[in-house]
Amino acid sequence: MFSTFNALMNSSINPLKNLPAAQRYQISFILSAMWTLIFCVSFGAWRWYGTLTVLHILMISGTLVTSLTFSVAKKPVTHRDFPAADGTTRYDDICGN
Repeated sequence: MFSTFNALMNSSINPLKNLPAAQRYQISFILSAMWTLIFCVSFGAWRWYGTLTVLHILMISGTLVTSLTFSVAKKPVTHRDFPAADGTTRYDDICGN
């Protein structure tokens, strides 16, 4: 149970570890808001309709979005991964700082 928790929640272990800290925080925040919404809507739908169909659809959708996010985050794509068409070099600092 502890290893499963770490695989999802520990940012130094899960696939988001390859991203910069700011992006890791933003993606984690969006995923947490999504899961909060899923559980709130599921509980409300269960109280109103008495069926768990909505819960199952939301849980499957949330799991799919989370797994797709983790699979995309395994190898971050940056501007350096796409060479310019004219053969010019890419700058390391895209912001100009």
